[in-house]
Amino acid sequence: MKKIVSQVKHPDWSRNAVIYELNVRQFSPEGTLRAIQPQLRRLKDMGVDILWLMPVNPIGLVERKGTLGSNYAVSDYKAVNPDFGTLEDLRELVREVHRLGMHLILDWVANHTAWDHVWVTEHPDWYLKNAADQIHSYIYRHDEHSPEEHWTDVVGLDYRQPALWDAMTDALMYWVREADIDGYRCDVAGLLPTAYWEQARAALETVKPVFMLAEWSRPELHRAAFDMTYDWELYDLMTQMAQGKASVLGLRRFVIRPPVAYPADAYRMLFTTNHDKNTWVAHDEELYGPSFKAFAVLAATLPGMMLIYSGQESGLDKRLEFFEKDPIDWGTYALADFYRGLTSLKHAHPALWNGNAGGPVEFLPETTRTLLAFSRSREDDRVTVLINFSRRSRKVAASDRWPDLTLKPFGYMILEG
Repeated sequence: MKKIVSQVKHPDWSRNAVIYELNVRQFSPEGTLRAIQPQLRRLKDMGVDILWLMPVNPIGLVERKGTLGSNYAVSDYKAVNPDFGTLEDLRELVREVHRLGMHLILDWVANHTAWDHVWVTEHPDWYLKNAADQIHSYIYRHDEHSPEEHWTDVVGLDYRQPALWDAMTDALMYWVREADIDGYRCDVAGLLPTAYWEQARAALETVKPVFMLAEWSRPELHRAAFDMTYDWELYDLMTQMAQGKASVLGLRRFVIRPPVAYPADAYRMLFTTNHDKNTWVAHDEELYGPSFKAFAVLAATLPGMMLIYSGQESGLDKRLEFFEKDPIDWGTYALADFYRGLTSLKHAHPALWNGNAGGPVEFLPETTRTLLAFSRSREDDRVTVLINFSRRSRKVAASDRWPDLTLKPFGYMILEG
């Protein structure tokens, strides 16, 4: 495979950033943009740098799922879901985010629309058709080996139509110009031509520098379109470890010899969960149990940008509904200090920064099937991480970096310097 060289210029503010996915519907009892503002200071203090809002556009009524529908069934690319508020509410939110020194990106659904999007009637040629030349519900396949999924509430766009490229890019630029947002998280980005995203990024950059996150894993997306892609492969390996189906040695092999080579300066997003995994697979307690913090530390210290999903700072212990109102129970923010410690490390240590601004992983001799020991260094900065991925306490002999110590089951130690 030809090596991809990235031409993407990452915004300077992204180099040591942490990203937070904000589920607007479930974030507060009100489920509005205005209701987010009182919590911005808390998120800033926790170390969040980039807020990613799940889609804020109106949701289609035709073939709607559940009572409220999917945020990913968009009926108007240039409007705000009235359940969430108004354009001015979004503008005020962005202004406050910027005042606090954070940045905000919107979730964007460019692959498909709701059945009742105006384009369906005004531009039916922009949509995929079946053999009878009829627009049909979208059929999703991640690859040729995966089963078909029928997304009955949406219809697929056809990017063989040049006019669609212009219309979609115009819609993307609208929010940058009108609300001063800082970029996008792009849903199922790999289902669109990479060339489309490259020209869209170039157009957006004429307005302001942007940050672009692709929901996909493909090196070519980093060539000239996206700053960051999902590290699904690492997530899958972590969940296998949590289930006892993989070991630390498998993780070491994965890091040393990754199955796919990405550009040196590509950002990969590391996560223990996100909205899809939380709703459709398992919540943190179900998936990780007592090992959750160990995996969160791993996601915060390996190369990549750490994601925190709405509610994780309060020990999110339920699967949030997708098509209904299901507010997060914030309780006492039991894990806020834990996350604050991880984000502080990220901000303070260039060894942990994103892309080639950070340092490589050096696995230490103490690494075994259940004990992970590695360090990352950048110039004179170094961070060393020890994690016990075992249900038993583990003694670790002294080295030149630490004294004799005992790690509790799923315990960890992070040494600075």
